[in-house]
Formats: sequence, C-alpha cells, structure tokens
Amino acid sequence: MDDAVPETLDQWVAAQDGADLYFNATAVSLEGRGVLLLGPSGAGKSSTALALMALGAELISDDGVWLRGGTLSPPEAAPPFIEARGIGLLNAGSLCPAAPLALVIDLSQAEADRLPPRRFVAGTDQKVTLIRARSGPTLPPAVLQLMRYGRST
Repeated sequence: MDDAVPETLDQWVAAQDGADLYFNATAVSLEGRGVLLLGPSGAGKSSTALALMALGAELISDDGVWLRGGTLSPPEAAPPFIEARGIGLLNAGSLCPAAPLALVIDLSQAEADRLPPRRFVAGTDQKVTLIRARSGPTLPPAVLQLMRYGRST
C-alpha cells in the first residue's frame, strides 16, 4: 500500500460545473483508460498525445477536456482534430467518447528524481497516478509501458 499524500486537481481546473471539472488539457484513451495531459501552452500536450496516438491511443479531446465522475470526456462541440505545431490541425481519426481517468501527466515541470517516488492526484473517488515530466521522445513509450504493465516500485 502506498502512503503518498495525493495532490489535488484543483491547481489545474479551468472551470467547474457542479462536481464536473474542466481542464485546458489534452486527453487520450490508451488501453481503454484515460490519460490527462496537463501543462501550459507549448508544454507538449498535443505532441505527446500525437506520439501516444501513433502507439495506438485514441484522442478524447485536444485543448479542452471534462472530468465527470472520474471519466474524461470532450466538450460538447470539440472538433475531431489534434494540433501539430508547425503543420496544422490534423484529423484525429477514431475518437474515444469517454474513458475513466487512470493517469495524469503534468508537463509543466520535469521530475527532479531519476527514480521518483510514486505520486498521485485526488479529486475523483480514487487516487490516480501522477507523473511529472517534460515532453520528450521517451515519454510516450514509457507511458505505454506503464499503462500496460504498471510500475515495479
């Protein structure tokens, strides 16, 4: 059992409708579970999502996503596109209408530790794994491995 005190999602919430939380974020479904990519403009949310999509993830929404009862879903009129900086808006292909939140990635700060402690966020009915990482070439395959097989320590 892990005794890490979870962080709250409050720091990233852009709007709220009752218990529903809205984030200026990108979300994908990987292995049937939702990955929420957070960070300021230019942090690599769309780039990381694109790389995850190349590994089999489906886009939930780019640049805006709702968390409703522990499930990630797109805003009502979300376009079926993903931004590729320097190229333009790309058709996202198959979209995922909703997925349970399983992983939060904060792209706004790099992890200081080579082998960091387990981190979590709260704000849903469960603790959800939190990763602090800058976008880079090893992040998407590491996320895929984590989602498929979990973390050893």
